[in-house]
Amino acid sequence: MFNLTKRDQSDSLKTEKSYYPLLPLRDVVVFPNVVVPLFVGRGKSIKALEYAMSHQKEVFLSAQKDAKVDDPSPGDIYSFGTLSTVLQLLKLPDGTVKALIEGKERGRIENTLVKQEFFMVEVSKISRRHETTVETKALMRTINASFKEYAKLNSKIGQEVVSTMISIQDPERLGDTIAGHLTLRVREKQELLETQDLNKRLEKLFEKLNNEVDILRLEQRLRTRVKKQMEKTQKDYYLNEQMRAIQKEMGTKDDFKAELNELEKKIKRKRLSKEANARVKQEFSKLKMMSPMSAEATVVRNYIDWIISLPWHEKTKGKLDIEEAETILNEDHYGLEKPKERILEYLAVQTLTKKMRGPILCLVGPPGVGKTSLAKSVARATGRNFVRLSLGGVRDEAEIRGHRRTYIGALPGKIIQFLKKAKSNNPVFCLDEVDKMSTDFRGDPSAALLEVLDPEQNFAFNDHYLDLDYDLSDVFFITTANTLHSIPLPLQDRMEIIRLPGYTELEKLNIAKQFLIKKQTDQNGLQSENISFTDKAIFTIIRTYTREAGVRNLEREISSICRKLARKIVKRGVDAKIALMAQSIHKYLGIPKYRYGRTEEKNIVGVGTGLAWTDVGGELLQIEATIMPGKGSLVLTG
Repeated sequence: MFNLTKRDQSDSLKTEKSYYPLLPLRDVVVFPNVVVPLFVGRGKSIKALEYAMSHQKEVFLSAQKDAKVDDPSPGDIYSFGTLSTVLQLLKLPDGTVKALIEGKERGRIENTLVKQEFFMVEVSKISRRHETTVETKALMRTINASFKEYAKLNSKIGQEVVSTMISIQDPERLGDTIAGHLTLRVREKQELLETQDLNKRLEKLFEKLNNEVDILRLEQRLRTRVKKQMEKTQKDYYLNEQMRAIQKEMGTKDDFKAELNELEKKIKRKRLSKEANARVKQEFSKLKMMSPMSAEATVVRNYIDWIISLPWHEKTKGKLDIEEAETILNEDHYGLEKPKERILEYLAVQTLTKKMRGPILCLVGPPGVGKTSLAKSVARATGRNFVRLSLGGVRDEAEIRGHRRTYIGALPGKIIQFLKKAKSNNPVFCLDEVDKMSTDFRGDPSAALLEVLDPEQNFAFNDHYLDLDYDLSDVFFITTANTLHSIPLPLQDRMEIIRLPGYTELEKLNIAKQFLIKKQTDQNGLQSENISFTDKAIFTIIRTYTREAGVRNLEREISSICRKLARKIVKRGVDAKIALMAQSIHKYLGIPKYRYGRTEEKNIVGVGTGLAWTDVGGELLQIEATIMPGKGSLVLTG
């Protein structure tokens, strides 16, 4: 330091001028009352420090306006800086110097002397005599509170620093010390350094401190969010890597890829509707992104399997030869002229138009008259596949329309399931016992059948599971029922009702001779030449051992006789021949179960003869009268 000094005093400001070596700083502003380590590498700066160490250890620190300038001129340096003391100087092996410097007081460059090695600057020292007002104390408190919050958010500032700040009573020292710990830009710190009014300086410090607290809070929220996301990403990556390792060990990954390739080939080969094709491609894209071990992958894979396994465009060619169809129907069933006629009419119209929606017939009649077997014969006569769905006891609407895929274990409804089983989209579909459906809290299955059996709607049947429109218009629906009174009227309105009355004795005789006896002899291992039934024997079975509109019990009685005859033939020998007469029937079937066409031989007092009509035919009734105590008046019971 040169021995040139000037003093200029006023009431509040004291200025002293002296010459000191200049140390320009890059990106650093040193405040009074702050100790900082500096690493110095430029030659002029090292010379300035060496000069300071040999002359009272004082140096003037001032920040560069542009840190990129390597050899700054006086115009590149801020005029305000800090007069500091070099506490320690350490030369490093790479030629640089580490200096420990303590800021003492503010100063302003008044003049610059350019020396060969470094700059010497004339500095006017600026010190203020401040009175600690109430406003100053309030600012100190708020700054301390904000700095506590700042220290909590900034991990670089320890608790001991906060304790030190609280213990500082000098407001100027407090402001400079806190400013030195803030992460501010050089221009902002320089602004604080240059502000001479203490209260204004503290206000600016408080404002910048609050801004830094807000920034740190936002940074903390961002770090927390990013950390959570990274933890989730790392967790997913770790789990996926583990899964890949397990799959590689077990070979499931390769199996899954092979399965996907096979599934993709099936999708390309399958002819689907436009809507179904778009849905399958969408679901297949999802499946490729899933883990093969996930439950969702199984659900999607099953869904795709169901879609591509359905017959969307597969049809059976069918037979259009009416004469052949009529022959087949007559071979399988005796009588039933009206339903046969309706089926032949359908074939005739289809022959002429080449395109006709499948009819929806409802065969109504007592049990055993051949409703279900007639549906099978229709399939054989028309050359179509046959499927039969029994609706007896069905009470859940989902049985018809399926469950939505959101449910665990969801499946399509029975209509779609049986069409998959039929392997064609134009089978003969028998809905058996349509009058036996019931209703409960799960819905009304008969209401779900309205869409299935409506020719104006079933071309776009929507199953809940598939959630796609499926064309049922080519399906030949045949429903069967014993009575109509339990079938809802809207459902009746969608079907063509064909009544099948009970068989007469003569029809039963012909059915037995043409179908039943031959069927039972074959099933029981008998030959037609070994056994024969006379017409009277068959009539005896019909009249005294059965009472029905159909022929099921008649078939059971014939089957019982055939089993007993098989036992006899085995005892006598294979060549034994047996002819059944009317008078020998009771030997095989026991005592007659019913009295047929017989009444009392003599009139009996109190007994009259009457006639009754039932579902199984006419019947003679013996009506008895008896004496009852009373007034003899007519009582109507309703």
